[in-house]
Amino acid sequence: MHYAYAVEGNRLVRHDPDRDLAGAIWIDLIQPTDDEMARLRDLGVPLPTLTEMEEIELSNRLYRENGLDYMTAVLPGEKGSGERSSMPVTFILSPDRLVTVRHHSPRPFLTFPTRAERSTLGCTGADRLFSGLIEEIIARQADILEGAGRTLDDTTAGIFERRAAAASSDRLQAALQGVGREAETMARVRLALLTIERILAFYTATIDDRPEADRLRPVIRAQMRDVQALEVHADFLGSRVSLAVDTTLGMINLQQNNTARILSVIAALFLPPTLIASIYGMNFTNMPELGQPWGYAFALVLMGATTLGTYLFLRWKHWL
Repeated sequence: MHYAYAVEGNRLVRHDPDRDLAGAIWIDLIQPTDDEMARLRDLGVPLPTLTEMEEIELSNRLYRENGLDYMTAVLPGEKGSGERSSMPVTFILSPDRLVTVRHHSPRPFLTFPTRAERSTLGCTGADRLFSGLIEEIIARQADILEGAGRTLDDTTAGIFERRAAAASSDRLQAALQGVGREAETMARVRLALLTIERILAFYTATIDDRPEADRLRPVIRAQMRDVQALEVHADFLGSRVSLAVDTTLGMINLQQNNTARILSVIAALFLPPTLIASIYGMNFTNMPELGQPWGYAFALVLMGATTLGTYLFLRWKHWL
């Protein structure tokens, strides 16, 4: 599947899928078929396979071949099944067009075509289009981090409030699972920012070869600063995640300790009566109290007195 776009009136307009791709300024391929790969080869743009895109070696993700720049980033998005995942996306940049190859759906690829003309440099050239798409991707990572920060605010507020100590274990478990999901989200964003930073560094190293280098350089430099600022923010949120996890686990441990303490107190209160009942249940022949009319009442009073004495002793020691 693919989408082809051309510039009409400073805006991106999607072409019919069967139209010749030679006039497209941006070709976005999603899980390209053999036929689509052959059509791109005819345009002089050989496409990498998913296996090649997933290679972690830097030389396989950032390189120049036959006048084309191949740059691969790992971006968060959704698969066709709706599952969230981080997968590689390859940007193939030539002087005339931008080709992107992906096997999932990062949100910037869905939103950028409708507002490409509003990016810093617009979309009237391949380099400007690439810059605008990277700008949209960076903005999306910032949105994800902002959403994660709001979720952490809500979670930590629930953990640190006064009634949190009395919260049910289900509530604390839900908070722990929520924090874990946000931690996974931030890890994906952190990986995306790292790979985008590498792409921008590679692009900066080759920017002098481009006709609009003077216009592109300050924009790419600003994007690099944005990425670095977001990395610092992601690290800050990571420390908040650690604090939230430690606090939640601490609350769970306190709750378990309180439960164990209550059970221990109950066992301690019933220990003296159990001892008395065990003594009088031995049924020895020479047990004078068993033959007295007051023996039963005496045993009950003794049990109650020892229970009360144990309770007062625990209160005196501030163990209750």
